[in-house]
Amino acid sequence: HTARVSRIFKSPAATMVIISRLLQAFALLFTSIQATAATTTGSIPTGSIEGRLLQPDGYPLNITRLTINHGEYSTYTNAVGKFTFHNVGPGVHLLDVHNKYFSFGQVKIQLLEHSMDSPNCIEYVYPGSQKQPIDYPLTLRPHAKYSYFQKRPGISFLFLLKNPMVIIMIMSVGIMYLMPKMMEGMDDEQKEQMKKQMEMQQNITDPSKMLKQLWGDMSGEDGNENSKKVKKEKGRRLKRE
Repeated sequence: HTARVSRIFKSPAATMVIISRLLQAFALLFTSIQATAATTTGSIPTGSIEGRLLQPDGYPLNITRLTINHGEYSTYTNAVGKFTFHNVGPGVHLLDVHNKYFSFGQVKIQLLEHSMDSPNCIEYVYPGSQKQPIDYPLTLRPHAKYSYFQKRPGISFLFLLKNPMVIIMIMSVGIMYLMPKMMEGMDDEQKEQMKKQMEMQQNITDPSKMLKQLWGDMSGEDGNENSKKVKKEKGRRLKRE
């Protein structure tokens, strides 16, 4: 091997090729070192977002998931309700609280490169509502409680009156009570007219009676009976007079 190396270095062309390759390698190494130094010196700063969740009665709310930017960052509260997001870059971030019992508002957090430790925070009770500035570190309380079940309504008289069958029963009882009193103040002629109307209604509801009445009209029997009834009524009136 030493003999081969000595032969390569004796030829000037081979030595020039080796030297050029070494210079290229040193140049690449130098440029990579400069690039890493530039990235380290000009790296983007990151910060942390921390706060606490409380229940309406003031007790801490633990084991609750929180997300920033719809899942880009995620964390959970600890036993005392505290949470922390690490390595959050500068910009405007949206914080959401995911809890199955309470409804929290959305928090918009603005992190600036020159003030990563003191972000500006704004809370929205619900999307589209008026913004409310809040202090940092965050202390978030629920604005409402979810209700998944509806109470069964109790028995009430108003609920019974909404039933159409109950209304029909009440009207029928009222008519049964008022009809005799209405009949007392009526004349005999009015009573007879009422009876005829009731008979006509019964004939309409009963198809067999309707057929009999039609057959009587066609044969003339019903007309004779009606004329006899009219004569009897006139005789009764004359006797009374």
